[in-house]
Amino acid sequence: MKAYMILLPACATLALAACAYPLGTPSGASLYRQNCVSCHGPDGAGDGELAATLPRPPADLRRLAAENGGVYPAEQVMAEIYGYRGKDLQGLMPEFAPLFDGPEVTWTAPDGRRIATPAALLALSDHVRSLQVN
Repeated sequence: MKAYMILLPACATLALAACAYPLGTPSGASLYRQNCVSCHGPDGAGDGELAATLPRPPADLRRLAAENGGVYPAEQVMAEIYGYRGKDLQGLMPEFAPLFDGPEVTWTAPDGRRIATPAALLALSDHVRSLQVN
């Protein structure tokens, strides 16, 4: 088999993956490092350097799917990160909405709703999904 016949599908897959977010969207991993590691820790265990100073321990982000019947709760995660719950609830995570100004993508919720979502917020949620353990 010719090498190009093997490489062509792989290159097409990579090209489609690269189009998942608009150009200029920061990676979920970089957003996590910049905004989440200090509280949630590098692996999402809730053991960041500031964790002990907080009024309430940060969530163990690695267990979100396990605690939700094996299904990653993307919509709830994005709502918590974005700050839909507001800052008036003492001890909860700060509102990060201003960090997500920029291009939006259409995200399809598990129930089929199509929701305009900041691309950076979706990228960060996808990174948190990648931290899940059994």
